[in-house]
Amino acid sequence: MRLGHLLVCSLFIFFVLYAPQPLLSLFAEQFSISPATAGSLMTATMIPLAVAPLVYGLLLAKRNPLSILRYAMLLLAVTCITFAYAPSFELLLLLRFLQGLTLPAALTAMTTYIGSTYQADQLQKNMTLYIGSTIAGGYFGRVLAAAFADFWTWQSFYFVIAAGLTCAALCIPRHQMAIVSNALSPLNYLKQLANAAVLKIYGAVFCMFFCFAALLNYLPFILRDTFLITNTRDIGLVYSGYLIGALASIATPWLLRKSISPWHLLSAIFIFYSATLVFLMSSQLMIFLLAFTGFCGAMFIIHSTAAPLVNKISIAPASVTNGAYVSFYYSGGALGSFIPGLVYQQWGHTAFMASLLLVCLCGLVLVIAGYLAGKKTTLG
Repeated sequence: MRLGHLLVCSLFIFFVLYAPQPLLSLFAEQFSISPATAGSLMTATMIPLAVAPLVYGLLLAKRNPLSILRYAMLLLAVTCITFAYAPSFELLLLLRFLQGLTLPAALTAMTTYIGSTYQADQLQKNMTLYIGSTIAGGYFGRVLAAAFADFWTWQSFYFVIAAGLTCAALCIPRHQMAIVSNALSPLNYLKQLANAAVLKIYGAVFCMFFCFAALLNYLPFILRDTFLITNTRDIGLVYSGYLIGALASIATPWLLRKSISPWHLLSAIFIFYSATLVFLMSSQLMIFLLAFTGFCGAMFIIHSTAAPLVNKISIAPASVTNGAYVSFYYSGGALGSFIPGLVYQQWGHTAFMASLLLVCLCGLVLVIAGYLAGKKTTLG
């Protein structure tokens, strides 16, 4: 399978994941529900995303990931069409949960294919390109969903996603087999993840995406309540700060060459990530937008550094390593997409950002602890 084709698949898959996000305030009004309840549309998807990838990682250790990817994309296309016709919020939640069960199969299949097909510098380069495609999918999924809702209907974008998923899935070559590892028992696979440095990276990634999911989930409500921005098209344009993440992730290999080690780069970017959260407490729109842009860039540099690093230091098969990575990543997203919303409803914008800052600092501590654990192991 060509890498370009894989990146197109990634683009449409991330459309599915993030398209509802700029529409949350619209859903809140349409179904007369609270911000936290509307935010549960993202939580409903991220809960299974947090649990299923490790199970799928064990499955993919014995299966061709490209076959899994094809069937997962076709199933996602069906759920998108059904989502567009759903008459109630409860059915939307159920469909988002089903998408959450399907998405990790596709995500783990893609990272497994890259992790098992490429090595060394090619692994870093292609994983960075893959992460860049997830950024593009997240950005255009949000912006196009908001634009379609403003110019036509929000349902129309879901028909576009379904068509793209179907075409890309049917073009995946049937005859090509990806590299798969020798079969071991699930317990033996999991034991291979019991590495202090690897677990610290997973914990830091959890904290990183907790903050990111929280801010992007409740951004429409912050824009409405603090900055009086209510139009879905304008809300979608604010997500343009997210696009800087694509440029930042592409620059990650260069930043790594300039850094003493990936651990040092992760520590520095976590400090910057924390600083942006302080500026995001501002009630001045320009400061908020600049901080939001820096926040997104920092998140994707962390992601682009941590994903290849964990593949390099883990002794587990690529499918299991990446399955666990995706599990921790979306565990943070599942909690971040709901719990901070309760803080926002109760205490407002500043308290919301302060709670994210605390979690982000925990991520920084885990990175430092992971570096020390890895150093100790290297020294024997």
